[in-house]
Amino acid sequence: MPAWVDGKLFFYADSPPRRLMELFSVKWSTMVLHALYHWPGHRARTGELQRSLQGISKKMLFQTLKALEQRGLIVRHVYAVVPPKVDYRLTELGMTFAAPVEQMYQWGLDNQAALDAMEAHYRQAHEAAGETAQSEAE
Repeated sequence: MPAWVDGKLFFYADSPPRRLMELFSVKWSTMVLHALYHWPGHRARTGELQRSLQGISKKMLFQTLKALEQRGLIVRHVYAVVPPKVDYRLTELGMTFAAPVEQMYQWGLDNQAALDAMEAHYRQAHEAAGETAQSEAE
């Protein structure tokens, strides 16, 4: 949690909330966890994940899977078969992280109108900023 030092609020780099939020800084991390959470047995093959996550490139998927594996949220399982077969599974730690992610996703489903309003507000502000910058340049 933040700390008060000499009457000022500090959010230390190693604080649990900041460390947690680092996981959200990678665009696809929560989506991969979300997909695995809903997949039967909480496991899926790479191709299955890519097909279920519209817009993710193969490179980004592999980078995201590697980062999640390094953090201990998923595990890579290689089968001893030819051709090679690999799947990714949520670990116990991954399951504990996926549960609150699911709550956030449910909030998004329950509050689609609010998300639409936020997007419209953002677009309007972005367009207004562009118009201001264009008129200043003229």
